[in-house]
Amino acid sequence: MENNFNEKQICILQVTEKLFAEKGFDGTSIRDIAKAAKINIAMVSYYFGSKDKMLEALVLFRTDDLSLQIENLIKESLSPLDKITRLVDLYLTRINQNKDIYKIIHFELSSKKRIMKFDSFTQVKKRNSASMKHIISEGQIRGIFNSDVNIDLLVPTILGTFFHFQMNRPYYENILNLHTDEAFENYVKNDLTKHIQQTIKAILLYEM
Repeated sequence: MENNFNEKQICILQVTEKLFAEKGFDGTSIRDIAKAAKINIAMVSYYFGSKDKMLEALVLFRTDDLSLQIENLIKESLSPLDKITRLVDLYLTRINQNKDIYKIIHFELSSKKRIMKFDSFTQVKKRNSASMKHIISEGQIRGIFNSDVNIDLLVPTILGTFFHFQMNRPYYENILNLHTDEAFENYVKNDLTKHIQQTIKAILLYEM
């Protein structure tokens, strides 16, 4: 599946994302989507074929652009360390802006009601992994990064920290005095992002 969505398809996907996040995949019908998007059911089927295909399209729509941004980052004339810092920022900014799709993915994977073996999503993840390995390999060749780094665990380290913080929001709002949405989002953008950047740098720079 290619990310060549037209304006009407994007509108349908945005409505679908909201419904899936609120009601869950199983709790949302094609009729619900058509009604919310103010189109007939046949048009939903015409564009996407099925609800499963719509979920696949939605995942691709929200994740493919991050791969392009990371690939463009590789081409920039920055040091490997600066690229890693930017890479973490790209991941967190993108995920924070699109929390609904990651909420949907997390629920579907954790519930085990369906196996999300989307070829397109797998290819996106492989592209991201290859880009990260390219940056780290560059740093290793130049003697900046450790040679013994489990690169495949870096993305889970980034995402795991972020999602733990989000899933325990009431606790962190209380202990960090983040009593408004603005305060919470600013903390994520600045303090949490900096903490994760420092964690990844420590893994890459210091011998374990």
